[in-house]
Amino acid sequence: MSDAADKDPNEAPPMSPGMTRRRALVVLGAMPVAAAIGQQPASPTVASHPSAAPGQTPPAAAPPRFFNRHEWKTVALLADYVIPRDDRSGSATDAKVPEYIDFLLAEKDANVNTQVAMRGGLAWLDTESQKRFGKTFVDAADAQRRQILDDIAYPAKATPEMRYGVTFFNRFRDMTASGFFSSAIGWKDLQYQGNVFNPGYDGCPPAALEKLGVSYDLMQTRVAPQEK
Repeated sequence: MSDAADKDPNEAPPMSPGMTRRRALVVLGAMPVAAAIGQQPASPTVASHPSAAPGQTPPAAAPPRFFNRHEWKTVALLADYVIPRDDRSGSATDAKVPEYIDFLLAEKDANVNTQVAMRGGLAWLDTESQKRFGKTFVDAADAQRRQILDDIAYPAKATPEMRYGVTFFNRFRDMTASGFFSSAIGWKDLQYQGNVFNPGYDGCPPAALEKLGVSYDLMQTRVAPQEK
């Protein structure tokens, strides 16, 4: 992450100069975070914005059902760090990923461990930010937020004391990717064509055949049946 203090706080580039969106979405797997806070979800009135950016509340047709006001702002902010807006497509909040996550967690059959992990992970972010900078994650500067995220976004480099943050961020990144790429913005970003007839298909490209170590001549051969 860049520590430049003059960075626009409403800008959400990838977390590190060499970190592309696609690399940032590697699903690493996680176990539930064992921390939780005793704060009950409220029913805030969510402000409407044409498009959300870090620090803004995401567009929403109705108040969140699971998250309280502060959690909602943190989820929107964090989702756009995972998938920021770029020249190709919109951000996670543009794709209504926070609404997707809220819907999953608010369902009557939602996994309680997942609910605890989410609320506990958001609390961990605030605790870590308060400890380092004396302010919540949302209120911290862009460079300060990125400093925390750098410490939890790369499990192989993370220190043992960051393990709860790593576990939470892995799961949050997975849920963000699931919500984004199941949205209209997401499948358009992937340039998904669907079940469309392709009259110009010329077979598997030679480079792919070479990588697989096969050829059409080989695939057209037949093994002679064994004689009984």
